[in-house]
Amino acid sequence: MSDGVEVLRALHLRRPPGEPLILPGPWDAASARALAEAGFEALATPSAGVAAALGYADGETPADEMFAAVARITRAVDVPVTADVEDGYGLAPKELVERLLAAGAVGCNIEDSTRGVLKDPREHAGYLAEFCAAAAGRIFLNARVDTFVHGDGDPGRAVEQAVERAALYLAAGAECVYPIMAPVAVLPLLRSGIEGPLNALALLTPDGPSPAALGELGATRITFGPQLQRRATAAAAELAAGLR
Repeated sequence: MSDGVEVLRALHLRRPPGEPLILPGPWDAASARALAEAGFEALATPSAGVAAALGYADGETPADEMFAAVARITRAVDVPVTADVEDGYGLAPKELVERLLAAGAVGCNIEDSTRGVLKDPREHAGYLAEFCAAAAGRIFLNARVDTFVHGDGDPGRAVEQAVERAALYLAAGAECVYPIMAPVAVLPLLRSGIEGPLNALALLTPDGPSPAALGELGATRITFGPQLQRRATAAAAELAAGLR
């Protein structure tokens, strides 16, 4: 859909508290079609879920296979798709933009760590600025911030670093910030310190806060990582056990 990026962009704007944008994560064309038919307005591929569907460990999917999987997903649905492209696979910003557009994606996540090590935030902001210049508004960039998973373990410091990194990434052209695995308790702090839209990861557990509750705490949009794919795999295993 040629105007998909504008649709995705508009879905992030002026959202009232308690009504965040919910972006479930398809891992293949069939799951994407099921989610779109359920009425979701946009979808967000999880790299770990796609990796598992392709038979790889998280972080080990070759770039060509990831982009091919994203292309199959985008062809299957008429809603905007934003793709998790990990740390960019070592591609130059212009090439990453071209690969995303060729796959039909209108948004993406880019991580600020590589193999468990945080990148220098200013160098990473420079990469994001080049990416945004090459994208020229055609891709909605969600800048992932990994201080809560690859920081020094101090929650207060992780919040401070996340806010600092978010400011750099938003100034570089990112349109949303994703401090992955941020504890629910710090969402209000992140919301008060981050100027742009805020992505929160919802945990599909019985005692986890609902997407609406995360929205009340400051989240603009909600994603689920590979949890839907893992639940589907668990359901298949349970069904298989019953067939024996």
